[in-house]
Amino acid sequence: MTKIVTLSRPLPLPRIEAGGEAVEFVRVSSVADIPTEALAHISTAMDPVDGEFIAGMPEGQRLIANIGVGVDNIDLTAAAARGIAVSNTPVVTEDTADLAFALILGAARRVGEGERYLRAGKWSAGEAPPALGTRVHGQALGLVGFGPIAQAVARRARGFGMKVHYWNRTRREEAEAALGATFVPDLAELLGQSDFVSVHTALVPATRNLINADRIGQMRKGVVLVNTARGGIVDEEALCNALEAGHLGAAGLDVFADEPQVLPALLERQDVLLTPHIGSATSACRMDMAQCVLGNVVSFLESGTVLTPVETG
Repeated sequence: MTKIVTLSRPLPLPRIEAGGEAVEFVRVSSVADIPTEALAHISTAMDPVDGEFIAGMPEGQRLIANIGVGVDNIDLTAAAARGIAVSNTPVVTEDTADLAFALILGAARRVGEGERYLRAGKWSAGEAPPALGTRVHGQALGLVGFGPIAQAVARRARGFGMKVHYWNRTRREEAEAALGATFVPDLAELLGQSDFVSVHTALVPATRNLINADRIGQMRKGVVLVNTARGGIVDEEALCNALEAGHLGAAGLDVFADEPQVLPALLERQDVLLTPHIGSATSACRMDMAQCVLGNVVSFLESGTVLTPVETG
């Protein structure tokens, strides 16, 4: 007998078995397309799994296996109400930290603007160069959130002799001691003492637009702001206004509030380095993510439990 697992979008997954039976992956465009015999659903961070979708899932479909660390695309309350398990793929730490630090360097040194200047023939034509960049080594880095990815960024920052500070809901003394980081319990204080601010908190109601106009106003003049967490955490219009006013020095963004659409004002700015949500986009990381989601699916189909569960209630 074949076990049915639905997909939110086409994914290059290999043939697998669970409990000695073949697993068939079925792409669905809406909850109405889900076969009644489906047992699990695989989604990605780009695919909303809202309350309406969850309410329409067949009775026997008891797992939402998300590809990615964040699960803000899933209505966890609705999943808990129906007894549906949720899993994620927390295997993106080092690759996302690599990109976060790349954005720190690229935004500070205005790499994107410099490349566009060169490619347009402006350098060879002797035109005025882009504005000067910002020094990175030896500067103060403020981490908003101090989970695994932020800690990995802190390790990279140590190689640049940066002074690392962090704000988090709970103090993490063991990690801060290992990384030479300093806990700052007040977010305003953290923002006011940082030359670079990198966002690494989850997107939940309490953190939506956490970095708003008031918070940006608490930052030092010339700060470089980087976000590789979730787009809804930073108020993009406030960010653009602060850049236009000269309060912020530059920004690097891999995530956006209305993905895949990007605020036109961001696209127009030369002082913002933009990437299309590629924190995990290395071949090795994507392989790790595929193995993790498949491991969760097989474990659930065979035992009713998952390897990397998400708390739903």
